Amino acid sequence: MGSAFLLALLVGSFLNVVIHRLPIMLDRQWRAQAREMLTAPDSPAPPTEREAVLDEQQPLDLGLPLEQDLPLECEPLPERYNLVVPRSACPHCGAPILVHQNIPVISWLLLGGRCASCKARISARYPIVELVTALLSAAVVWKFGFHWQSVAALFLTWALVALTVIDLDHQILPDVITLPLLWLGLLASVAWHPGLIPPAPTDPVSAILGAAAGYLLLWSVYWAFKLLTGKEGMGYGDFKLFAALGAWMGWQMLPLVLLLSTLTGAVVAIALILVRGRDRNVPISFGPYLAVAGWIALMWGPQIVGGYLSFTGLGP
Repeated sequence: MGSAFLLALLVGSFLNVVIHRLPIMLDRQWRAQAREMLTAPDSPAPPTEREAVLDEQQPLDLGLPLEQDLPLECEPLPERYNLVVPRSACPHCGAPILVHQNIPVISWLLLGGRCASCKARISARYPIVELVTALLSAAVVWKFGFHWQSVAALFLTWALVALTVIDLDHQILPDVITLPLLWLGLLASVAWHPGLIPPAPTDPVSAILGAAAGYLLLWSVYWAFKLLTGKEGMGYGDFKLFAALGAWMGWQMLPLVLLLSTLTGAVVAIALILVRGRDRNVPISFGPYLAVAGWIALMWGPQIVGGYLSFTGLGP
């Protein structure tokens, strides 16, 4: 379990890169696609010189930080910008982060949470993500032991951590994470065997039904809410994440995940309104609550459901 903790610290450091860079990469991709559409042969007549200047001053608003608003690490963004290139740098002064300054949690503590070059404060979120990833990963290995299911559950856990923070920052759940997560859940169910100890996540039939039911359930809620209020209550990324959780754990766990996420989301929303006076019309990300509820269901779902059925007298 100690080795899993140390490995997960390194994974958490990489997740920080994913959380920071993936939305920027998607923003660049969407802007490039928009430019291609606007300059296509069958597109409307090109804008006048004045319109072009105004368009440069007011770039497309895709709901993500504009390139000129990004930290120095991304100003200007290089031609090659992905999860590997360029190397990490201080978001304030642009100084490259050396290897010994990039040790998970420890480097942040030794540097006092400040850049080694410009002494600017570095967010505590970086070591928090690393530490949370390590703790959750150690819990997974403790729960499932050294088995292939542990490897599968670790990948699910790491993906949920990344999705949670990205959704909190940008209110998006990227398809490049949710869709592979769904397919991996379906593939993991193929290895299901009733005599396997510990058991595989779920059997193929339950996984397929879980993926379909998870997507359709939130899709139905979305359209019911939109028809009644004329507003969009959630994004399509929530449908895909719920479908992925259904693929991993089967349709049987969907009621528990939905109940836990809804209750948690309601409590947090009410608390924000009461404490901070948050506007009720300001959207709140639902993905983090789905992720937390999904991880709880992964770890203790059968015990929670079994305990509830026994308490109500519905179970054996």
